[in-house]
Amino acid sequence: MLGSGNTAAIPDPKEQRGPAAERTKDPIRRLGILDNEDIRAMMQGCSMVKVRSLRWQKSRSLRLLDDGLTVWCETTKSSRKGKSQQTFAVTEVDCVREGCQSDALRRLSGTVPEEQCFTVIFKGSRKSLDLMCPSAQEAQRWVRGIRFLKERVSCMTQKEKLDHWIRGYLKRADENQDGKMTYDEVKRLLQMINIDLNEQHTRCLFKRCDKTCDDRLDHNEIEEFCREIMRRPELDALFRHYSSNGSVLSTAELRDFLGDQGEDASLKNAQNLIFTYEFNDRAQKKLCMTQSGFTTYMLSMENDVFNPDHGQIYQDMTLPLAHYYISSSHNTYLTKDQVTSDSSTEPYIRALNQGCRCVELDCWDGDKGEPAIYHGHTFTSRIPFKEVIETINQYAFKASPYPLILSLENHCSVEQQAVMAKHLRTILGKKLLTEPLSDLPLKELPSPEELRGRILVKGKRNTPHLGQLGKNGSFASFSSSCEDEQASMNKNDPAKSSSKMSNELSELVVYCKSVSFRGFESVSKLPPDEMSSFSENEALRLIKDSGKLFVRHNSRQLSRIYPSGQRLQSSNFDPQEMWNGGCHMVALNFQTPGEQMDLHQGRFLPNGRCGYILKPRFMCSPTSDFNPENTGGGPGHTPTQLTIRIISAQQLPKINTEKASSIVDPQVVVEIHGVAIDKARKKTHRIDNNGFNPRWDCTLSFQLQVPELALVRFVVEDHDHAVKNDFVGQFTLPFTSLCTGYRHVHLLKADGSSLSPATLFIQVKVSRGGVPVKSVAERIAMAKGKV
Repeated sequence: MLGSGNTAAIPDPKEQRGPAAERTKDPIRRLGILDNEDIRAMMQGCSMVKVRSLRWQKSRSLRLLDDGLTVWCETTKSSRKGKSQQTFAVTEVDCVREGCQSDALRRLSGTVPEEQCFTVIFKGSRKSLDLMCPSAQEAQRWVRGIRFLKERVSCMTQKEKLDHWIRGYLKRADENQDGKMTYDEVKRLLQMINIDLNEQHTRCLFKRCDKTCDDRLDHNEIEEFCREIMRRPELDALFRHYSSNGSVLSTAELRDFLGDQGEDASLKNAQNLIFTYEFNDRAQKKLCMTQSGFTTYMLSMENDVFNPDHGQIYQDMTLPLAHYYISSSHNTYLTKDQVTSDSSTEPYIRALNQGCRCVELDCWDGDKGEPAIYHGHTFTSRIPFKEVIETINQYAFKASPYPLILSLENHCSVEQQAVMAKHLRTILGKKLLTEPLSDLPLKELPSPEELRGRILVKGKRNTPHLGQLGKNGSFASFSSSCEDEQASMNKNDPAKSSSKMSNELSELVVYCKSVSFRGFESVSKLPPDEMSSFSENEALRLIKDSGKLFVRHNSRQLSRIYPSGQRLQSSNFDPQEMWNGGCHMVALNFQTPGEQMDLHQGRFLPNGRCGYILKPRFMCSPTSDFNPENTGGGPGHTPTQLTIRIISAQQLPKINTEKASSIVDPQVVVEIHGVAIDKARKKTHRIDNNGFNPRWDCTLSFQLQVPELALVRFVVEDHDHAVKNDFVGQFTLPFTSLCTGYRHVHLLKADGSSLSPATLFIQVKVSRGGVPVKSVAERIAMAKGKV
C-alpha cells in the first residue's frame, strides 16, 4: 500500500485488468465523487463575478480541477502571492455562506440577486471569496458541491489520503499525459514529492520496474515503482518483531502488540481489529492479520498520537464555570493589526467555528443611531454592531453547545447603548441569558451544562451611588482591555474617566459583572459573579509575586487576560504562563498564527474542542496551596519521565515551491510547555535532502514535575545554515491526551489547518518511578496522584 511496502493502496498489477485498471489511474475516480451531479458541473467550470464592492466587480472563471479537491480561480495577478492564491484546496475552506452574508455582499444587498451569491470563507488569514453566479441554480451547485467535498475529505482514511496524494503528483509529472513515464518524468516526480534519490539508485530502480525494457514505465510498472519508493521499512520491522513467522500476526501476537501500546488487549478487540483492517479473506477466517492489514491499522486514526476518546466531550461539565479554562479571543473583529486593518464579521465565524467561547466587541457610537464595532482612535474600519450580533447568533453553537460569553467594551452613548440592548434581545432571543437561573443567593457560578445553549454578556452593571446618579443610572467605566488604558489616560481628567450606562444594557449582564481588581484581601467577600480583566503584564506580575493567592482567586472568580496595548501588530503573549496561574479567559489574537496560537489550539483540542477544559483539581479549591512559581513537592507535583523516539516522517511538503530542485532538510523539535521547571526544548539531527521519508531514530527524554499542566509540541523545521530554520508543520496536545506506544502525528500548517498527508512516526513511553505507565487512563490517574 501507499506508505509501506505492501499493496493495499496500490493494487498488485496482476489484479488490474481492463476498465478497472483504467479507473485506478484517475485520482478523482478513486475518490468516488463523479456520481455527484454538482461535482460534474463544477469540473465543467463556471463564469462568475468576484465581488469586493459596488465598483469592484470582476468576471472570473472557476473550475474544479482533475484531482477533485482543488478549485482553480482565474486571476490577473502576477505576484508570487497572487499566483499561489489562484487555486484553493477544499481542505483550506472553513465554511461556505449562502446569500449576501459577508461584509462586502451585505453592503450590496438589494443591488445584487441574493440567491445567486455565496461566500467562501477560508481558514487562517486568507481573505474570503465573494462570488455571484449567473443563476441561483449554479450558486446552489457550487455551495452544495464544496460542502460535499469537505465532508468527503473529512471521512478519508490516511491510506486514501496517501493514495490520492501520490496519484495527483503522478498526473502532474506525466508531462505529455500519455499514461507512461520516461526517466526524466520520474526524476521530475521525485523532485515534486520532496525526495532526492541519488542518480544511481533512481536509475537502478527505474530499470528494475521497466519490465518491457522500452525506457518508459506503463501503468502497472508505475504502480510497482510507487510501491518501492513508498515502502515503510520501520512498519515492516515492527510487524516482524511481533510476528513469529514473519508473514502474519496471530490473534495472540496482535494482543501482545496491543498490550505494549497501552490499548485494549482483549480477545474481542483483537478480533474486531482483524475484521476491520484485514482485507484478506483467508487471513480473516484464520483470525490473523497480514502485513498489509497491520500497516492499514497503523495508518488509521486508532493509532494517532492524540487519544481518540478525548475527541468527544468526556470531562465533567457540571462544575462551576470558574473550574474551567475558556477559549477566548481578543479584539475578535480585527483581520490583521490593531491600527490599520479591516474590521469584519468573518473573524467571529472563524473563532466560533474553532470552539471559541468568549469573543470581544468594541462598541462605539455609529452613524444614523446605530452602534459600530472597531478599534477606537485607530484607522481600523467599522462594522455595524447589529451585523456582528446576527453573525454570532448564526454561528454561536455550531462547534460547541456550551455558553458563549460576549465581552463588551462599551464606549457608546446612553442612547446607542439602548440600541445595543435592543439588538441583543431581538436577534439572540431566548439564547440570551437575561436573568439568573435561580432566585437563591449565588454561592458559586453555574456550570457549563446548566448554561448550555445560552449567551452571556460580560460588562459593567449599574450600582447606585448617592450623588452620582444620572437620568439613566450610575457612572460606568469601560470593560475588558480598555479598563487599565482608560484609567491611565484619564488620571488628570476625572470627568472623562467614566460614562453613564443605560439600564437596558446593564440588565443584560448576568454572571459576568466586570469590576476593577481590588487585591486578594477582599476575594472571599466578592460575589462569585464579579470578574476582573488583567493586562498580560499585570497578570504575569501577580503570578510571579502572589502565585498561590492568584490560583485561589481564580478558583472562585473568573478572570480575563488581554494582550498589552503595545502589541500593535497583533502579536501574542505566552498563554501557558496564565494557565499556570489558573486564569480562565486567556484572550489571544486569533488572526495571528504562531507558537502561542499553536498552544491555544493544543490546550483546547480535547473535550470535543468545545472551548471548555476542566482545570486540574488542585487548582480549583479556595484553599489551594499550588504555586506555579514553586511546584517542588506541592499539589500537582508528580515526577514523570516522558521518552519520545522520533522514528521517521512521511510526505513533508516543499518549502521553496518556486525552485523545482529545492528539497527540505528536515529536523524535528519537541517542546514541553508547562510550569517553569518543566519547560524544555530538544531536537533531532537534520536529514539532508529528504522531505519524503526521512528517518531519524532519535530518542528525546523529558522529566515532568506537573504533568497535568504540560503541553507537548512537535515541530518540523527545514534546517538552514545561514538563516533561521523555516517552519514546515507542527502539532500540539496536552500530555494527558498523549497516547503511548507507536503513533502517528498528523501535522498542521501555521494557520492550524491540516498539512495532510504529512505525518511523523514516533514511539512514546511514560514512566513514574521507573514503572511504565501505558494507558491514558493510568496516566491521568497518576497525574492526579491516584496511582
